[in-house]
Amino acid sequence: MTSELLERSPVLSAEMEAFLHAPHPATIATLDPDGSPRQAVAWYRFDPPDTVVVNSAVGRRWPANLRRDPRVAVAVVDAHDPYRWLGLTGRVVEIIDDQAVAQADIAELARRYMADDPDGAETLIRDRFRRQQRVSFRIRILGVHDHLAG
Repeated sequence: MTSELLERSPVLSAEMEAFLHAPHPATIATLDPDGSPRQAVAWYRFDPPDTVVVNSAVGRRWPANLRRDPRVAVAVVDAHDPYRWLGLTGRVVEIIDDQAVAQADIAELARRYMADDPDGAETLIRDRFRRQQRVSFRIRILGVHDHLAG
């Protein structure tokens, strides 16, 4: 395969896109410096047609891994049925260290995932996230493993 084919994003079905727009839990897998896999649970946002955005406090291992090696796998699991999920493989295409943007990203994610507790989301944003240095990663989806059908 040519590198052009390897960098081409898959076409996601309408069902996959709808699934990714919902606030399901996600697990990301990165590679430690010695090649060992590392997993972390993360909030994400889907930016059609082929990008997911994740955000972290600076200083954690998985963001350091993504800075060093842009390859990543993401498993998005249905919040109501753990046997329905999408597996994504991809590559970081942008690292966002700008604090205004990274803080806006984490605030948006908190509001998305805590929609049933808006006051709690705002407290978390104010009391925890705004005190942290944050980083966002834009990940281009390069592969998808569809496990949505029952």
